[in-house]
Amino acid sequence: MKTYGCVEMKLDKEPFEKIKSGEKTIELRLYDEKRRKIRVGDIIVFTCRDGGERLARRVKALHVFADFRELYSSLDLLKCGYTPANVRAAKPGDMEKYYSAAEQAEYGVVGIELDRL
Repeated sequence: MKTYGCVEMKLDKEPFEKIKSGEKTIELRLYDEKRRKIRVGDIIVFTCRDGGERLARRVKALHVFADFRELYSSLDLLKCGYTPANVRAAKPGDMEKYYSAAEQAEYGVVGIELDRL
């Protein structure tokens, strides 16, 4: 029988609420040592930084790219947390407030596709 891991991640309130509602089904992260351990089928427990509410989602797929420029040209950004009102203005640089270009070059990036349990 296959066993699955459990990973903890923190989120700001807005992306947390979008994952909770099902509006956001792909979480974008640096593909660093912690994220390289994630496998399809694992459970991610997200904790909201504002209030500590928690929710769990199963990893459905991992989409690995060299950087956010490549990711943004390949994935459906509406599933990544953008809305119809702001998706036209979406740009890879939006993620540089979280991860520098140097970090992206060193580790790559990942879109973690989520599913409800």
